[in-house]
Amino acid sequence: AVVSTQSTGTTLGSKIVNRCGRKFAEMAVDAILSVADLERKDVSFDLIKIECKTGGALEDSQLVKGVIVDKTMSHSQMPKELKDVKLAILTCPFEPPKPKTKHNLNVGSVEDYNSLFKYEQEKFVEMIKQVKDSGATLAICQWGFDDEANHLCLQNDLPAVRWVGGPEIELIAIATGGRNVPRISEL
Repeated sequence: AVVSTQSTGTTLGSKIVNRCGRKFAEMAVDAILSVADLERKDVSFDLIKIECKTGGALEDSQLVKGVIVDKTMSHSQMPKELKDVKLAILTCPFEPPKPKTKHNLNVGSVEDYNSLFKYEQEKFVEMIKQVKDSGATLAICQWGFDDEANHLCLQNDLPAVRWVGGPEIELIAIATGGRNVPRISEL
């Protein structure tokens, strides 16, 4: 590793990062060793990502062993920090199923609307219960969900993050040893 750090440092010496060359060399070697399969002598460079943030200094750079998801909780009143999280990694829409009909759904009265609203709320609360019953304490969803669903997550103490991109979802599953859930019923 010492030789690797020295040769990496030499390579970085002529680059813009040369004033922090040693630090960047150590980070580069550490990142590669973190994802290397030494038995197969293979490195999956797809698992290494450089994330740039404007306004920071080179000296602020750091290696994060994990996945950075630059998203906020779906509701402003959800906790900003969680510890010992168990994830539900959802690649399915986190919303009630649409009524199965080949025709238009006509809502012709207040009673019809209230009935449909009640159905959607019951289904969504059932989905939240399924997520929580699986042991998950945080739902990460590839798709969005509406404000009513978001409010129900908050009311039922299920923090959630929405609109997490497909590549990030895959990396989260790899980093956590979890699996993507394509249907709530598969939790």
